Amino acid sequence: MMIPLADLVTILPELIVVSVACLLLALDPITPSNRKDLLAWMSVAALAVCFIVTAGSMGDRVYAFSDLVVVDGYASFWKLLLYVVSGMTILLSIGYLKEERIDLAEFYGFVLLSLTGMMIMVSGADLLVIYLGIELMSISLYVLAGFKRFEARSIESSAKYFILGAFSSGLLLYGISLIFGAAGSTRLVEIAAAVDARGLDDSLILIALMLVIVGFGFKVAAVPFHMWTPDVYQGAPTSVTAFMAVASKAASFGAFLRVMLEGFGGMKPNWSGLILGVCILTLILGNLVAIVQTNVKRMLAYSSIAHAGYALIGLVVAGWAGTGVSAKGVSSMMLYLAVYSFMTLGAFSMVAILRRGANEGEDLDDFTGLAKRHKGAAFLMLLFMVSLAGIPPTAGFIGKFYLFMAAVNAGLTWLAVVGLIFAAVSAFYYLRIVMVMYMREPSPDQEGETRLALSPTATVVLALAAAGVVIFGIYPWPLVSLTASAALP
Repeated sequence: MMIPLADLVTILPELIVVSVACLLLALDPITPSNRKDLLAWMSVAALAVCFIVTAGSMGDRVYAFSDLVVVDGYASFWKLLLYVVSGMTILLSIGYLKEERIDLAEFYGFVLLSLTGMMIMVSGADLLVIYLGIELMSISLYVLAGFKRFEARSIESSAKYFILGAFSSGLLLYGISLIFGAAGSTRLVEIAAAVDARGLDDSLILIALMLVIVGFGFKVAAVPFHMWTPDVYQGAPTSVTAFMAVASKAASFGAFLRVMLEGFGGMKPNWSGLILGVCILTLILGNLVAIVQTNVKRMLAYSSIAHAGYALIGLVVAGWAGTGVSAKGVSSMMLYLAVYSFMTLGAFSMVAILRRGANEGEDLDDFTGLAKRHKGAAFLMLLFMVSLAGIPPTAGFIGKFYLFMAAVNAGLTWLAVVGLIFAAVSAFYYLRIVMVMYMREPSPDQEGETRLALSPTATVVLALAAAGVVIFGIYPWPLVSLTASAALP
């Protein structure tokens, strides 16, 4: 059976990314070690082409492959964000992989394969298509998490991620099978029709809904499905940790929103309260446990869990309110995850370039007196920490402001207050890093051992992350307008 040309054009960005990924894996064994960087730049060039193609079709709503795939403004927004995040990850990794002695071009191939899965997730109009995207993303991330093959901690993180990820995928797939039994289809449109026809009290659909929420809850690292996050983030190579914390979370939230609104939109009274409980638990555990962490990567892992809680406020609003306010909840969540991407990537980039001897400087003590030794690096870390805490005039403040205002407009003022309280709690562990950098003197051994492995490409990543934090903090309107126009109704 011939595939219509129009369908292939619709998924042209996915075809470009997966083709380049396969090409990189084929070229890696025959590329001289001193030419490996060319393969990284090939990846960046492919992402630039995809960015142009996707931006050019922004706003159109096109279905392909018998309505299994949809490309609309919502999917295009997530793809544009994922291109930027993936490109920054690759640029950061060029120097980082050399420092860690894992300079293998297959790394970039797996990043692109994972990105392909994420693109499929946000464009899926069918639960099985979304599931296939999740698996492609996840399997690639399992490999990347264990990329430091000579380090037991990295292998352990990959194994934990694989085992728990397979378990959550099984639950999600079981939920999809129950949905198929109830609706006779896995397409979101037909699931919505079946929900409307069978009513809100159908036990089969309710069980399937809970299993789907559990499956996506694992992917976004929401409590109580977060248990994999700290160990995996700490053990994985830092550039991989940054990619997981930002790209996989953004893609998972993008798919999660579409499934809940377009597939289970008729069951908002059932799932909005459940999501609300998960949201509050995530805010509480993520922020409180982050306080006691002394490893910065582990602290940022719990911080990532907490930020999933903030993003869930947007999903709660989308399920709690009417159509107009619901769209504000969606757009505020999209805005928050966009600014979260810049500040989190920037923070992990600082951890990646800080070295103590031959190892990464990921402990809190490694940042002691950093302002005395590297003023520019300390200032950038200050900027990212302040933004993560939501202090104006940074982008983190803008993201939280729009989320909390969406909650207020939906009549959930108390939820906005809860979010505000835990934002104040988070300031403790973020500003603790600032205090250590600026108010403590480095020990004599730190003076000689601590250095910055700052490659030209890592400098570009830090500059882009800092620019995103500052520009969207001072002038957020372009991003606000883009998310408002791309949000699902």
